[in-house]
Amino acid sequence: MSKIKRIRIIRTRENASWTIVKVETDQDGLYGIGSANDYFNPGAVAAVIEELLAPTLIGRDAGAIEDIWQSMYQSGYWRNGSALMTAIGAIDMALWDIKGKEAGMPVYRLLGGPCRSAVPCYAHASGRDIQELSEDIARYMEEGYPVIRCQLGNYGGGGFIPAEQAKRPANAWPAKAVFDEEAYLDAIPNMFEELRARFGPGAKFTHDVHEHLSPQGAVILSKRLEPYRLFFLEDVLPPEQIAWFRSIRQQSTTPQAMGELFTSPHEWMPLIQERLIDFIRVRVSKGGGISACRKIAAFAEAYGVRTAWQEGGDNDPVNQAAAMHLDMAIWNFGIQEENTFRAEELEAFPGHAVLKDGHLYANERPGLGIDIDEEKAAKLVNPEARTRIYHQPYPIDRKADGTIVRP
Repeated sequence: MSKIKRIRIIRTRENASWTIVKVETDQDGLYGIGSANDYFNPGAVAAVIEELLAPTLIGRDAGAIEDIWQSMYQSGYWRNGSALMTAIGAIDMALWDIKGKEAGMPVYRLLGGPCRSAVPCYAHASGRDIQELSEDIARYMEEGYPVIRCQLGNYGGGGFIPAEQAKRPANAWPAKAVFDEEAYLDAIPNMFEELRARFGPGAKFTHDVHEHLSPQGAVILSKRLEPYRLFFLEDVLPPEQIAWFRSIRQQSTTPQAMGELFTSPHEWMPLIQERLIDFIRVRVSKGGGISACRKIAAFAEAYGVRTAWQEGGDNDPVNQAAAMHLDMAIWNFGIQEENTFRAEELEAFPGHAVLKDGHLYANERPGLGIDIDEEKAAKLVNPEARTRIYHQPYPIDRKADGTIVRP
């Protein structure tokens, strides 16, 4: 029985925005790693781990994963917040990594074994106009991606108009462009009409609204997109307005994927239980790690809801590996969001998941199968970033009158 001896934080990537947790045991050379990644507020997550969780875990049985998870969950009394759940998720991943190494098998085999040969992913295609977007889609199709997300530029693209063309107050916030909901509600259906004409009915497409719409706008868009048979429409509402999914379901058959910002079961449970969404998109680290997300998947299976764990460009190879192990082992898997990394970043994480032909491939190494080369990870960090805690507020979009568009 191995005991937790030390828990360390490792900061890496160019701006030190990746936070990796290393849980070391009293068994020589036995440790596990997990993702505590929070691009926008990494210092808060690191403080929760170092000041709250780590002191309580030293000396604990590293194999008592469920008991440790439950004790961490109520360790701060107030729970389900982003920083706490990410900290819990990182340590949980590391403990599963240790468990797999002790058992001599990959985590997905500990979870019940493979339900599929590899993990299908969806790609992120974008372009400033339909022609550029179509070229990007064609490239991903050629690479073998079974599902492709389609965006006109950045999130909300298709809905931005030049500030000088908008009817704005004289004292308006400085801006080059502002978001106009009506323009977006016209542009996105028109985009998919053109894409269907170019690529036919067999192509599987998604679109990420990224919570840019009013609740009424979300209902309207879902209805307007019905003829184009999306694989799913992603994050059409912000977490604060999830009750509106009832109206969407009553009026539209467009499949819905939701959950990128979820950290609490009280957010995803009613949506799954009432069958108001088709895909649950919690990020594995933000949802509380492997232990919590396998429970989400089991709960969703009972209601016919599939998984589409969230990744995104700010995420790291360790969280990707944890998501992949869940994807391999759960029957109600739907699709996995892809993520790509620079060659030097992957070199710092030997045993990383292999993304090829639109699929993630697991290896047979024990645990999560991924490690961290701390020397190479340190070289990734810009020297200026080593002297400060990196924080990056989320970028803000605004309407013509200056109102913030809430993601």
